[in-house]
This record gives sequence, C-alpha cells and structure tokens, in this order.
Amino acid sequence: MAPTQSHSTRSAPDGRMLIGQLAAAVHRVPRTGEGERCRHTGSAETSVSVENVRAAVVNGGGLVARGGGKRPRKRELRTLAAPFIVPAPAGARIRDRLRLSTSEGEVLRVVGEHLGRHARADLAERVRIGMVPTKQNRRAERKRALTRMSSSRWAGAISRASEDQYQLSLRCLFDERASLRRAAVKICKRLAVPCGQRVDGVRGYPNQAERAQKQCRLRVLTARLAEVERRIKAGHPAIVVGGRRLAKVRHNLADAGLTETVWRERWDTARMFLTADGESGAPYGNYTISVDPADGTVTIVLPEPLRHLANTPRGRYRLACTVTFNHRREEWLDRVTASRAVRYDIVCDPERGRWYLDASWSTPTSPPPTLSELIARGVRLLAVDLNADHLAACVVDVHGNPVGEPVTVPTGLTGSASRRDGLLWGGRHWQTPLQRQSKTIVTRHHGAAVAIGRRALGHGIRRRPGVTAHDQRIVTRGATGQTVPRPRARGATSPPRTTGTPHPGSKTCRDPSDQRVLLPVSQDRPGRQPAGPVCSDAAKPRPHP
Repeated sequence: MAPTQSHSTRSAPDGRMLIGQLAAAVHRVPRTGEGERCRHTGSAETSVSVENVRAAVVNGGGLVARGGGKRPRKRELRTLAAPFIVPAPAGARIRDRLRLSTSEGEVLRVVGEHLGRHARADLAERVRIGMVPTKQNRRAERKRALTRMSSSRWAGAISRASEDQYQLSLRCLFDERASLRRAAVKICKRLAVPCGQRVDGVRGYPNQAERAQKQCRLRVLTARLAEVERRIKAGHPAIVVGGRRLAKVRHNLADAGLTETVWRERWDTARMFLTADGESGAPYGNYTISVDPADGTVTIVLPEPLRHLANTPRGRYRLACTVTFNHRREEWLDRVTASRAVRYDIVCDPERGRWYLDASWSTPTSPPPTLSELIARGVRLLAVDLNADHLAACVVDVHGNPVGEPVTVPTGLTGSASRRDGLLWGGRHWQTPLQRQSKTIVTRHHGAAVAIGRRALGHGIRRRPGVTAHDQRIVTRGATGQTVPRPRARGATSPPRTTGTPHPGSKTCRDPSDQRVLLPVSQDRPGRQPAGPVCSDAAKPRPHP
C-alpha cells in the first residue's frame, strides 16, 4: 500500500488557462529594446520576457508580469509528500459468534457489569493521579484493591486497560491542542488583512459578514484551547466510558429513534468489561478465558464474589456453545497448542442480540520493503488515497496502469480533511479511464489512488503519450504494457486475450449481453489482408437466412 498526504496551498489552473497565459505572454514579448522603452515611457503595456514564460511553466502556471500592468495572482500546486509503504500490522484479530442460551447470556452480563463497575472506578483513580512517571501511577496498590473484588488476573487486565486508556486520552489532548492552535493562527492571519485584499500571499475574507463569523469562531477556538491547556496542565483528560456520542443521545432519544429502555441496554452493554489478557505458558495461552482447540469449548474464570455461579470446579463457568475461528484458524491453533499468549474479548451487540468472542495476538514485525525493491520485483501495488471518511484504493501494475475495479473502504471517521492536489491531477487524468473499465461509480479519490501508485512506481501522474483512446473499434487495442481487464465467466465467449498475445487483425464490438465477441473485418484496407473470424464455436455469428 502506498498512501500519501499533502499540505494545503492554492491549486493550479487547468491546462487551457495555462496555455492561454503562455500564448498571451509569447505575443507580448517585446523585440530587443522595446521592453526598456515601454517601462521608461510609462506605457500601460506589460513587458514579459522569455524568462517569465519559463517561470510560468515551472511555477505551475503562475505568470509574474512586470511593468505598468496589474500583477496576476500567483498560483502554485500544493506540495505532495512522497508515497511510502505501509508496514504490515503488528497483530491479528479474529472473531467467532457465541450462540448462547438465555441463562448463559445473563451470566455473562452479570460478570461484565461487575467487572465494568470496578474498571470505571480504577480508571477514575488513574485520572486523579494525573500525569506522573510510570513508577508513580500506584498500579500495584490499585491492583491489590481490585484483586479482592475479582481475581489477580482480572485485576491485572483492568489496571493495564486503565493505563492504556489514560495514555490514549492524553495523546488525543495533545493532538486537539495542536489542531486548535493551527486553526486559530490561520484565522488570525486572515483577520489581519482587510476584506477583499491580499497582503504577502494572505487573502482577507471576502466581506464583513464572513469576517464577523470568523471572529466569533476565533473566540470559540480560544476558549476551547484554554480548556485543553488546563486539562493538559492538570493531567486530567475527559474520558466517557461507553462513548460520549452515545451519552449525548440520551438527551435526544426522539431524534435518534430510540426508547429509554433500548438506550439503557446499549449504554450498559458498552460499559461492560470482559477482556482477558493472554499469558505465555498458561493453558492454551490464556487462563482467565480459555478455549480448548480440540472441541472449541469456552471456559471463564468468575470473579470472587460471583463464584456461586460456577458450573465447573475451581470457580469456572463453561459455555455450552463452541467456537471454531474459521478465519486464520491455523495461526490461532499454532499459538494455543504451544501455550503462547492469546487475548480474548467477549463482545455483545445489543442491536442484533448477538455475542461474539474475539481472539487477538501480536505478530512478529519486520521492516517493510522499499519502493525500489518492490519495483525490482515487478509486483502489483495497492495504492490508497486517505480521506476523511473513506479509503479510495486501486491496484496498479508495474507499468502504473490500473488493474480491475477501484475499491472504496468506509472508515466512519468524523472531521474535515484538506483537499489534495493528487485528487486534482488524479481526477483529471484517471477518473474517466477508470469509469470506462468499471461498473461502479468512480470518484476523483480513486483517480488520486492511481496517481499515488504511479508516483510510487516512479511514473508520472499523467498518462503516457501514445496511449490509444477509448474507441468502439479499437477498444481492446492498447499501447505496449497496457493492462487487459480480467475476463469474466459469462456465457460462452471466445478465449480472452492476455498481455503479449498478438492481435489477429480482427475488430471487436460489444454484444448486447456485454460480452466481447470478435468479428471479421468487413472491408479491405490498403496494405492489409482481411482476416477471418477468430471465435469459438459457441460465439460464431449465425448466417443470415
């Protein structure tokens, strides 16, 4: 995968605007001595030299004029960061469904609510301790208090989860502070410029109404920044166990289409704690939640106050259902049979009324290959364009040509994202070709993904000169190295062409059933012999009656 990112600056004009500027500049280039004469006489004619034209090309179309005329606004492309290889994930997570009975579901809910209540209390205590070194977070003291209400292993999992949540919340505070500072500085720079004017490359707001709105926005950002600074100084991030968004829905149940009972069920489910960290050397990699690889049975160690609910010796509760973990099962079996650490999470989905068991473990990491190594191998790349709410991906071959249909992966993230010039160029040169070979809707983000992959392979963003256009008669003919869409198994058609197969000299057209059928050339051309039909028996044209 080769995603990229960019900085926010002005975008460049299109090709027609650039050609028009260059043509006008060439016509205005004075003869020898005319430029000086125009400047000395105070003429309104603008003196543009060949150096101006070259600078316009280098600067992406921004033409800097000298003389008595008005200076056009300089436009530049935003700087695109170099594509990089995304390393392999540092862990794996798989899931299987738990088909529980009503009584088993009630037992798990009681255990989850009991552990969740103590987990929230421990997290609150960790927040009160504040931002201190690791040795001063009093984890051992907190763990001893939790052991009396659960078990030693449950207490260890709770205290580790509290520390991880606290550190994550601190990082979010630092990121929010940086974001608020950037927004405030940007608004302050534009407020310092009068409306409708531009000073040192900074453009003022177009009218007083928008300027007043941005002044109010700046006051809001300043107040939020002060609150974030206060929380960072105190080391007390705001954490809502169960989710802040779900908590706010409680005040707008009618708009969310929920009843108080349904909301309470979702809220209580989100605040349960049923996570057991794995440990190497323990039976099947986890002593608290154990899965037998032979028959898939699941057993859970109950907290000390709930040992009366146990149905097996030593305070354990065995579920009647089993799990199989079809996805990545071999990797999971290798770990549990060798008693290597595997973490288990029991998750409830109240909307669907289902329970799941998640298994996760860490995987050995290795440095990812460089772009030059991948290019030398001649492998295909999965180019990804990062966006606010989705990932636009497309596979490109070693020549930089898209293969197959582009893919959109929704991420469900909130917030705004800056536009990218990869989107501009990719949408201009690759959105239309991708749409021709895809039956789904292709956006400029998919074109940007192709542009990113081509830059990673060392190719230019634009299509190579000499690539044949999309034409009904020559739709299957492409330039050297062009990719050929993968054949689809639909009915009986002739054998599909592949890259490197010599063209038999026949034409192609589209059948009403969207199948490619090869037909003979119906007319002679100078220097070319008519070719016979090349097709299978099932695809031969029927003679006319």
